[in-house]
Amino acid sequence: MRNESVTSIGLLLSRVLLGFVLAAHGWQKFTQWGIDGTAESFSEIGIPAAGLAAVVAALIELVGGILLILGLGTRIVAAIEIVQMVLAGLLAGHFANGVFINDGGWELVGVIIAGCLALLAVGGGAIALDTFFKRGPKSATAEA
Repeated sequence: MRNESVTSIGLLLSRVLLGFVLAAHGWQKFTQWGIDGTAESFSEIGIPAAGLAAVVAALIELVGGILLILGLGTRIVAAIEIVQMVLAGLLAGHFANGVFINDGGWELVGVIIAGCLALLAVGGGAIALDTFFKRGPKSATAEA
């Protein structure tokens, strides 16, 4: 396998895994907790404009996750997700609670930031809709 192919497959798998986790968390805010429940939780930990923040967070995670899976707007989505995770770390207190998630720590936020930093740096790869729309179907599949 050529190095470009390994890189393309690695970026595809990274996008799909990261995108799935983000989309699942956004979906959870809409369906399992509900926006009202998410807003209540946000309010309890002191997040300002909790109702609006709950909708925005859920949409960014759900739509952003789907876009990452597709490789569409990868760098823009990654940048938005980084901002959201930094805000979550600061406003929800994750950065102050140590590393481990079971203590309310930053490990999930940190891993999402790390994955998004990588995608921001290198983009979605050859097997992404970004590449398809930028170069056309023949060039995109030839690179993979």
